[in-house]
Amino acid sequence: MDDVIEVRALVKKFGSFAALDGLDLTVAAGEVAGFLGPNGAGKSTTIRVLLGMYRSSGGTARVFGLDPFADAVAIHSRLAYVPGDVSLWPQLTGGECIDVLLRLRGVDPASSRKAELIERFELDPTKRSGTYSKGNRQKVALVAALAADAELFIFDEPTSGLDPLMAKQFQTSAREAAGRGAAVLMSSHILSEVEELCESVTIIRAGKTVQAGTLAQLRHLRRSRVRVTVGDGDVGVLRGIDGVHDVETSDGADGTDVSFTVAPEGLDAVTRALGGLSVKQLLVEPPSLEELFLHAYDESGAR
Repeated sequence: MDDVIEVRALVKKFGSFAALDGLDLTVAAGEVAGFLGPNGAGKSTTIRVLLGMYRSSGGTARVFGLDPFADAVAIHSRLAYVPGDVSLWPQLTGGECIDVLLRLRGVDPASSRKAELIERFELDPTKRSGTYSKGNRQKVALVAALAADAELFIFDEPTSGLDPLMAKQFQTSAREAAGRGAAVLMSSHILSEVEELCESVTIIRAGKTVQAGTLAQLRHLRRSRVRVTVGDGDVGVLRGIDGVHDVETSDGADGTDVSFTVAPEGLDAVTRALGGLSVKQLLVEPPSLEELFLHAYDESGAR
């Protein structure tokens, strides 16, 4: 896949303060990429550089191979951006706002997917936007962006204000956009949403990338949780395996219940050890995105 967004060693300074200090980020065509970090980590600054709102202080940032600051007009004709807090024209209806936003991008509302998306997001387009809740304003921005069939979507906290059902509709729409070949960059604080939707994740801290890769790749950096019920055999053998930690045992209805964590390098030995026991139940849980995120912010995980 070709990289639609390619950021290398990006620096953005405001006076002596470096909001971005050597950040790396890539998003490929057909990919949904998560962009994580707490407030102040540099997510919004990065997005503003990609949108051409800020000129970078160092490093490189390319969108479609172009400089976002020098070639903003050409880039904006191919992307759609949805912020986490949407402001609309209060005297226009929701439908009129969508039409304006589409026409600003050179898209004819009548030939777009506007009607289909309005139905999907259960939006009443006849109400004035000044009467809308935060969630409904968010729906207007999402419908206008998704109806444009852009080559790149940048979503900054896109489900802010949406109920869980509408958040699911957004996820469906984002997957469809990627399936058509668009690149999708999503900044979010909702880790479960990123874990469910995104194929790759970039975690940043203090303007620097601390972890990046596919979820499968990042999960190899952390230990899996194993829960097993043993009907017969010495479970003490598990304690001596390199990479096994936090072993806990208790008496269960079907035998001895054992739980522990295991690093990737210890999985083969654990499998062999369990093969010599009478296993009644076995559950292996890979580390969640939340665990990976917290690990990235732990002192031992910082780079």
